Amino acid sequence: MQFHSITGQKETKEQLVQMVQHNRLSHALLFLGKEGSGALQLALAFAQYIVCKPLPAEVDLFAAAPNEKPETDQQETRNDSCGTCPACKKANELIHPDIHFSYPVITKKPGEKPISTDFIKEWREFITENPYGNIYDWLQFIGAENKQGNITAHECNDIIHKLNLKSFESEYKILIMWMPEFLGKEGNKLLKLMEEPPANTLFILVAENEDLILPTILSRTQLVKIPMLTNLEVEASLELNAGVAMEKAQQIAAVAEGNYREALQLLQHADDDWELMLREWLNAIIRTGPVAQVKWIEDTAKIGREKQKQFLRYFIHLLEDAIRFRVMDASVIEQRTSTSDFAQRLNKLCSLSQQEAIINELNKASYYIERNANAKMLFHALSIRLYHIINNKSLILVN
Repeated sequence: MQFHSITGQKETKEQLVQMVQHNRLSHALLFLGKEGSGALQLALAFAQYIVCKPLPAEVDLFAAAPNEKPETDQQETRNDSCGTCPACKKANELIHPDIHFSYPVITKKPGEKPISTDFIKEWREFITENPYGNIYDWLQFIGAENKQGNITAHECNDIIHKLNLKSFESEYKILIMWMPEFLGKEGNKLLKLMEEPPANTLFILVAENEDLILPTILSRTQLVKIPMLTNLEVEASLELNAGVAMEKAQQIAAVAEGNYREALQLLQHADDDWELMLREWLNAIIRTGPVAQVKWIEDTAKIGREKQKQFLRYFIHLLEDAIRFRVMDASVIEQRTSTSDFAQRLNKLCSLSQQEAIINELNKASYYIERNANAKMLFHALSIRLYHIINNKSLILVN
C-alpha cells in the first residue's frame, strides 16, 4: 500500500516520511486513530515505504555522459514507496518476509493456542476486501460469532521468536500489531524486547483507544496521532474512488463525520430511504399508537444489525443538525441539504434538552446492537422511551 492511495491524512504522511528522512525513527511507534481514520492503512504504507528498494533506472549506453552530481540516497528524496520493486509488491500483498502482523484471534477448538499466523490467509483477504474494517468486522470475518478476540501469551512468545531472527531481505524487521487493546497482562512478555530490541527492529502498534492499552506498553512507544478525516476528504474520496455523485457524497460525508468505514457502510445502503423509515417510526410513537409501532418494530428487526445501526446514526445526525439550526440564522439554514426541513420539524417537536436525551438513548441503542441485543426488545424499549421523552415532555426515564 502506498501513501498516495490512502484517503486524506496529508500532514500525517509528511510526518512519517520526515521521520525516516531525518533519521528520527523510534523503534516503537503507536498509531492512535479512531475507527475509519485510516490508521492501519498508514501503518501498512509506512512499512512498505521503509522496506522499499527502488530499482535503478535503465542506463543508455550510447548516451553522452552528462555532468551530473553524485547520486544521493534515493529514500531521502522520495515521499512514497515506488510500488514497483519486488519489496513493494510483496509488502502490498502482505507477504513480505520481514513485515510481521499481530491481531486479535479466536480459539476454534477447545485446548487450541491460536496465533496470528494461523489466520494470515484470512487477514490478507480481509485487508483486501475491507481495508477500513473495524474489530467487529474482523471477528465476524473469521467466524467468531459471539467469541471474544484476544492477543494471547502464546502470540507474544511467537512475536519474540520472529523478531529475534535475522531479517530475510530488508534492512528492517517490522511488526505491525493491530488493536493492542486486546493484549492483556501477558503483553508484559514483550517489554524486554521493546526496551532492547535487536538492531533495526520496528514495532508499529495501531490502536483506537489508548486507555485500554497496558501502561507498560504505552510508555515505551512514540505516539503518532491520526486525526479523523474532514468531510471534504471523505466527499472527495467517495467521488473519485467510488464514483458517487457530488450531492450524495456530501450527504454521506456529513453523516459519517470523518469515519471512512461509516461512509462506505452508508454507501452500501445509499438507496435505503431512512427519512421515510424515521417518519413512520415517529408517527407510530406520537400518533398512530401500539399497533403501528409493533408493525414497524417487526419490519426493522428483519433488516439486520448494520442497517439498524445506520438508521440510528441517520437519526442522530438529523438531531445534531436540528441543534445546530437553533443557533444558525435562517439564510444559512436555507443553504442546507434536503434534510434540513425535517431537522427544523424536529426543533418544533422537541426542546433542546429532549433532543439531547434522545441522542443519548440512540447512542446506547447502537452500542447494544453491536453487542447482539435482541432487535425487537431493543426497539420496543426504545420506542417507549422516546414516547415518554417526546409526548409526555418528561426526562424522568433518562435521568
